[in-house]
Amino acid sequence: MPRAPDDSDVPAPAVPVDRLDGTWERVEDATETLFGVEGADVRGHTVVYEDTDLRAAVREATDPSLDQSWRFFFATRLAFRPPLAPGIGPAMVLPSVKTEAVRRFADDLADRGVVGVERGRRERTRTEDRSRVTLRQVTGEVPLPDGDPVPVEGWVGAWADGDIRLAGGAYPRSSLADRFPGAEGQVLDGSAADYRDELFDLVRATG
Repeated sequence: MPRAPDDSDVPAPAVPVDRLDGTWERVEDATETLFGVEGADVRGHTVVYEDTDLRAAVREATDPSLDQSWRFFFATRLAFRPPLAPGIGPAMVLPSVKTEAVRRFADDLADRGVVGVERGRRERTRTEDRSRVTLRQVTGEVPLPDGDPVPVEGWVGAWADGDIRLAGGAYPRSSLADRFPGAEGQVLDGSAADYRDELFDLVRATG
């Protein structure tokens, strides 16, 4: 969608910057109109962080053309322009926002080179400020020039706490160290369980 001329009309989401040190790098910070609901445009301020060390390690161990985003985390704060009509609060439009968030997240994975994207199970959690969040699983796989594809798992959730927030991300579901033995160091040694736990921690810490 076209980027709006003013990126200052929606505050940035609060993300746990202290937990995003090291391999995480902010690769996007933008505001745009995402979709419409109840006669209003839904504007979203999104920040995206990527594990750029993991991306570089795979690229250096293989053909440089395999420049794939393997692991990322995003957070979005939404606002309505014009504001929602009196009597219609964020919680009332949250179901529609959740549906649209999952659809857009699935499309984003496809844009990142993930094929066979499918929606999966739901899992409930709470943010650190005790807001309830239902996360939706989205799965697929990244095809490789040689060998079996790499399975990928993503999660996305939306919740209302004054404003509506979205957060989620994706990661490989199998060891990249096994797929790319030429890589040096321990960058590829992360497990799907560790990646999932870290993603859920980041989502819970988003405000």
